[in-house]
Amino acid sequence: MKIEGRGAKHALSTTRVVALGFAFVILVGSVLLSLPVASATGESVGYFDALFTSTSCVCVTGLVVVDTGTAYSTFGHVVIILLIQIGGLGFMSVAMLYFMLLGKRVTLGTRLLFQESLNEDRIGGLVRMMRWVIFSALSIEAVGAALLATRFIPIYGFGKGLWYGVFHSISAFCNAGFDLIGGYQNLMPFQFDPVVNITITLLIIIGGLGFIVVQDIYLCKIQPRFHHKDTTRLNFHSQICLRVTIVLLLFGTLGFFLLEFGNTMEGLNILEKLNCAFFQSTNTRTAGFASVDIAAQYEFTKVLSVLLMFIGACPGSTGGGIKTTTLTVLLFTVICTIRGKDEVVVLRHRFSTPAVYKAFSLTFIAILLVFIDAGVISSLNPDILYIDCLYEATSAFGTVGLSASVTPNLDPISKLILIFTM
Repeated sequence: MKIEGRGAKHALSTTRVVALGFAFVILVGSVLLSLPVASATGESVGYFDALFTSTSCVCVTGLVVVDTGTAYSTFGHVVIILLIQIGGLGFMSVAMLYFMLLGKRVTLGTRLLFQESLNEDRIGGLVRMMRWVIFSALSIEAVGAALLATRFIPIYGFGKGLWYGVFHSISAFCNAGFDLIGGYQNLMPFQFDPVVNITITLLIIIGGLGFIVVQDIYLCKIQPRFHHKDTTRLNFHSQICLRVTIVLLLFGTLGFFLLEFGNTMEGLNILEKLNCAFFQSTNTRTAGFASVDIAAQYEFTKVLSVLLMFIGACPGSTGGGIKTTTLTVLLFTVICTIRGKDEVVVLRHRFSTPAVYKAFSLTFIAILLVFIDAGVISSLNPDILYIDCLYEATSAFGTVGLSASVTPNLDPISKLILIFTM
């Protein structure tokens, strides 16, 4: 597709600035995490492993080559959670916070960067939107941290328990999936804890819906109730995101429940199995926390996970993947084609031809990338099953972070491939 005009060139330049900004944050994070003070043993974890961790943090993925809880010191954990926060909100949100604290005026150039960071078409109201992003994110994370702390403090003590609450709340809302439990256990020790499970799940879902959808729900459904007004209709984008998210959550829950009923969920009662299935369905699309042993799952279960990881979260969210809106365009284009219709119409909204072309192009490129990555990784690591290589590659692409426990055992080239994929 040919791009012409000064506006297009300016858009490319802002895209480049945003990309370079993320690259800069990753490099700074890798240097800090490679310092001896960031290691639990006092000896550097090595720059390459620090680079992998920093990339996984900023891209809010959650794939690890060393155990986060035991390999890094408190300083390292603070660096990791700051990188996750910057990655989840976007480094332009941090820039907005800087402007707010110092009372500086936001220039047109900075507004354009905000526009690119939020993936918005309009430039009006962007500063107000960025403020909403920061305020809502910090407020939601604070509530999540308080709820999680009620379960962690009795186990780990006040200071450590409070810190665990803050860390896991930010990690969940930003859909990162990093944990401090240690021993690659993830959240399996809290498999049946309703407070931890429900809090983590809600944080992931809210973060995965995106700031635009959350704001729309607040303005249309919550705020009017405080003023005793009739609620208004959500915009088209929010309706699509909510409906597809609900369908995918139910589809994943049913799939994991049926496939792993007698495998990783063996020995659990029905309610516990449903809880594990719903928790895994939520995490597979965006976050990367696990309450069961992923490596022990059946191959077909992993195929289901690959599909959900590939789809991912909603646009403008802290999650990755091709996005729920892209899936909507793809599915309804196929349905309309089968029915012999020339236009793709969803909820009385017609998708333009360029939008359809963009959705198919994006999906084709993503499929190509994931399968090439998996093929190369499988060739370099012949002792690892291809489905596990595909699982890791898709997890990196979707910035999910779930792992079949093979990432730490990959060769350096394969790890480098995952870094670039994230």
